[in-house]
Amino acid sequence: MIAFIKALLGLGGESVGPHEAVRRLNDGAVLIDVREPAEFSRARANAARSLPLGQIQVRGTAALDGIAPAANGGEILLICQSGMRSRIAQNLLSRDARHRYVNVTGGMSAWMAAGLPFVQGAMRR
Repeated sequence: MIAFIKALLGLGGESVGPHEAVRRLNDGAVLIDVREPAEFSRARANAARSLPLGQIQVRGTAALDGIAPAANGGEILLICQSGMRSRIAQNLLSRDARHRYVNVTGGMSAWMAAGLPFVQGAMRR
């Protein structure tokens, strides 16, 4: 329960804004969108891969198999609509030492407001 409250309050993990997220993507980070598939298909960041929060809650880090880079030390950016679900996902994944998990502050709302590229349509996993 305390971990959930910390996640809701934005405590316990690194966060970056959308522009910094793009810089990190250009440096090799992976962007994981934790929204539901219907939300993801409506609009998503260009480089985003879908992995709903519910799958992370059930499978933990195993949900990342085949999605996240295999190399240790890879940075994974987590995004949702507003930054809340991605913060929860970050908290759930934080014990995984293989990767560094970073929340994208403001989520897709901030991404789109910043004028960053996004696509609509078919889902990519």
